[in-house]
Amino acid sequence: MNTEIWHRRILNWYWIVVIFLLVSQVFYVLGVDSLAVKTIVYLKQGHLFVTSNILILICMVAAETWLRLNHNYHKQAVVSCGFIVSYLLYFVIEPFVDGAQMTLMMPIMVALVYFDRKLLHSLGIFSMIFYAAVYFGMERIFLHKPLLEFLMVEGVFIVFVVMAQGVIIRAHDARDSLEQLAKSEQGLMVERAISDKLLKMDALTGLYNHKTFHEYLDSLLEQCESNGLRLQLALFDIDNFKRVNDMYGHWVGDLVLKEVAAKLGGMIGLNDFAARYGGEEFAVIFTDQSFPEAYGTVEEMRINIAGMEHTYAGGRPITVSIGLCDYQLGDGKELLFRKTDHALYAAKRSGKNAVVTAVVTTGDDHFLSYA
Repeated sequence: MNTEIWHRRILNWYWIVVIFLLVSQVFYVLGVDSLAVKTIVYLKQGHLFVTSNILILICMVAAETWLRLNHNYHKQAVVSCGFIVSYLLYFVIEPFVDGAQMTLMMPIMVALVYFDRKLLHSLGIFSMIFYAAVYFGMERIFLHKPLLEFLMVEGVFIVFVVMAQGVIIRAHDARDSLEQLAKSEQGLMVERAISDKLLKMDALTGLYNHKTFHEYLDSLLEQCESNGLRLQLALFDIDNFKRVNDMYGHWVGDLVLKEVAAKLGGMIGLNDFAARYGGEEFAVIFTDQSFPEAYGTVEEMRINIAGMEHTYAGGRPITVSIGLCDYQLGDGKELLFRKTDHALYAAKRSGKNAVVTAVVTTGDDHFLSYA
């Protein structure tokens, strides 16, 4: 898409030059003797005035038609048109303007716009050959131009090509530098994202860590107080975890932690939050459920964890005790944790492998145990 835009722009620039030339010629004709103007069409004076103008218009219309009706070879059409028009312009203005050979550099500048070194070299070589043919076939014979002028024009071709090549090389170097910089920045962003994730995640279980849990809970409690967001907090503690470590080793304990964490992470909703709170304790925050729904979810978690098989731990079931609390407006984080912690300890004292909820009645904390 961007290349097509530049095809259009380059052709528009040629149109501007051509229209400016035609307007200038009209003013010239109106300002001088008409008979004097007519004499410049004769080949004996080396000018192809009328013929060149007609061919310029034909070439421009042909290129315009090609760009509008054909979907292929737009670049070739623009470059070819530019090359032909530049020489026809030279034939038109050469009798009136010193240094008219500068129009012959226009194709080289087009190659520079495209940043195409291959095209630049091709146009440079072809321009030098073509101008040599024009000089020795017409200018030297009919206008008796000196050889030094020919050599100077050829030298200008070489200088233009070398300078344009330097600009293209420098542009490519700048582009490569920008690409390397973009890749470096992208790499830094990836590294930063990984670092942020490592800082937020527990390395063993893949759940969020203790610090991230508290940051997230603080933010959610603000939403509870300002927008009435529903929130329940559940604390999980693996029953008899020290005995597992003592009997089977810490590597088995780590496997148990990973499996329990995976079960918790796989059963929470998209708007819920699970974290390893510390040691063998886990915390889950529910934000899109009613209290009975949250209770049903943690009870299902308890049952699923108890039903997991642990062949590396002698096939013994691993169970969890759970304390669950529904957040009450105005409680704050400290009271929420105290209620949930009390419920968890009540679950432990009740025989473990149980869910206990903290329910507030008459200003006191009461705990109801569910087997």
